Amino acid sequence: MLCRALRRFGQMLVRRCTLEEKKTEPTPLRWLSTLDLVALGIDYTLGAGVYFLAGEVASNQAGPATVICFLVAGLSCALAGLCYAEFAVRVPHSGSAYLYSYVTIGELWAFITGWNFILSYVAGAASVARAWTRAFDYLIGNQISQTLHESILHVQQVLAEYPDFFAMGLVLLLTRVLALRARESVLFTKMITLVSLLILVFVIISGFIKGDLHNWKLTEEDYVKAGLNDTSSLGPLGYGGFVPFGFEGILRGAATCFYAFIGFDNIVTRAEEAQNPQRSIFMGIVISLLICFLMYFCVTSALTLMVPYYQLQPGSPLPEAFLYIGWAPACYVVAIGALCTLFTTILNDMFSARWVISVMAKDGLLFHVLARTHTSRHIPIVATVVLGIMAAVIAFFFELIHLVDFMSIGILFTHSLVAICILILRYQPEVKNEGNESVVQEENGPAAEQLTLQELLFTGSSSPTPLSGQVVYVCSSLLVLLLTLLCLVLAQWPVLLSGDPLWISVVVVLLVLIIGITGVIWRQPQSSSRLPFKVPALPLLPLLSIFVNVCLMMQMTAATWARFGVSMLIGFAIYFSYGIQHSRVANPT
Repeated sequence: MLCRALRRFGQMLVRRCTLEEKKTEPTPLRWLSTLDLVALGIDYTLGAGVYFLAGEVASNQAGPATVICFLVAGLSCALAGLCYAEFAVRVPHSGSAYLYSYVTIGELWAFITGWNFILSYVAGAASVARAWTRAFDYLIGNQISQTLHESILHVQQVLAEYPDFFAMGLVLLLTRVLALRARESVLFTKMITLVSLLILVFVIISGFIKGDLHNWKLTEEDYVKAGLNDTSSLGPLGYGGFVPFGFEGILRGAATCFYAFIGFDNIVTRAEEAQNPQRSIFMGIVISLLICFLMYFCVTSALTLMVPYYQLQPGSPLPEAFLYIGWAPACYVVAIGALCTLFTTILNDMFSARWVISVMAKDGLLFHVLARTHTSRHIPIVATVVLGIMAAVIAFFFELIHLVDFMSIGILFTHSLVAICILILRYQPEVKNEGNESVVQEENGPAAEQLTLQELLFTGSSSPTPLSGQVVYVCSSLLVLLLTLLCLVLAQWPVLLSGDPLWISVVVVLLVLIIGITGVIWRQPQSSSRLPFKVPALPLLPLLSIFVNVCLMMQMTAATWARFGVSMLIGFAIYFSYGIQHSRVANPT
């Protein structure tokens, strides 16, 4: 009796949504071109990362090696982008990673994905609002921060240095703006994106004109001359050169820089509005990621060439850099450009969070009232108000860098789930629906098939079977566990470099197991369905994406993990008290 109840409970957690259920929902007008999606992707991504994060990471985490941090973070997002692109051509429906997880690996994982997505983008909107306040504060001579810092007490390491009334007010104001029609928002977005790109090109050209390569070769003498160190130890300033904070600084900086690339995946939330989603979604993701990486790389190079990294101001690095080189008028132009860009970034984060809240509420995993829409504009008005209040409260209490790390860890987790979904989906038996889309075949179990060692390595079939699909499902789960353990061990890399035989043996055993299980997956037949785009080199690229994502997650602080854990507990409370009973999959009527 108990075993039957546990089995039934387990089946509830892995029940899947079918695309036919999504077909019953009204389809929006398809009007977004590839250029529109590229503009949206750039505007989603080029925000606080380029105007504030580069200086934050360079000043106290990685120095000039911040360019390497952006390269590592960009690699992680490129791998995730390939997985998103394949899903976009397989499942041209809005909903992003949430829908992809629901279709492939089940309801619980879909809820975790959607919940992470919502919290991450709410925190993203709050963090950008904080960054906007910093830019505005800089224009008025830091009057806001000085006044609040002197008059309000703060809780160290938990809450912000001072409550940000302006950031809270800005989020509440933009909650009302979020009710604009989509066409008006996209036109405004394209204009702001163009202005932002022009300003960043100006910053890059200025940096390469006024830059000094010596700022990438700083020594202890430079610190002493600057009056920053009168001892032989450089202390918090690092150890000089291009990599002043060492390899550990690059890893920690890469985990923080990941925040700068968050946003490209929002393109897939507009899949149902794209004119040709099978092609334009893929092109939008790839082109926008490439442009954003080039911008981050060049801006960071220009910034660290113009100003020694230890003199960068974390609050407003780009305007301060122009003051440092004697171009005072340019600093105000850059600051105003930052205000405009961050304004739209907040709107984009809130739009993405609202969309997923609405989709999950329609599916019954969140409270149904959140799906209530405005009668004439079809805007999910309740979801808009709720997320606006959440973002305003978070912006009021929490510091910018804490929000950056919280958003990064949530999206890294989500990207890992997307990679897992691709790994599983490509090895599952498929059928074709009326819309000619690839759908995972549902089955009760491979009753007629039995697993043998020969069948494990030599399936004898050129197309996936229910048994081979389950083999990949189990092996993928084991690989995720082993990769997580490997990242935990590699996080202790100083011990490994010391030659400790115990830790080295553990790494070797984990690598042998990972290679062996990967070989088992590689021997299983893949789906032969023709798609405009598929992730190449399966199963290696999805596994590499998971590995890089988990490695970056391991660089987060204990406080960030604590915040992430608390948010997940809140999500589980909502799902197990409401979502599991009201799921539309369980109650199709």
